[in-house]
Amino acid sequence: MQRSQESLADVLERVLDKGIVVAGDIAVNLLDIELLTLKVRLLVASVDTAREMGIDWWENDPFLSRRAGDLEKENKELRERLERLEALLPAASEERR
Repeated sequence: MQRSQESLADVLERVLDKGIVVAGDIAVNLLDIELLTLKVRLLVASVDTAREMGIDWWENDPFLSRRAGDLEKENKELRERLERLEALLPAASEERR
């Protein structure tokens, strides 16, 4: 009986190409009282495979993406602009009367 030899690189390439999911729950109870529950969900896949599955959270995570920081700054500026415009509305409606 001959076993096929696969290198670690081959296995890793296959896992990243197809993806693998590991799921589990850890519960800590004391006298039938649930103290802590951890839900662990792990997906190992390449970036391309993750995108194909609709997963791209890292692109907008402020800790992982420069673009996310830019979006956060833009969001803050837009909120400030909106507040200024809303502050003008009551004054504008009173002038029309």
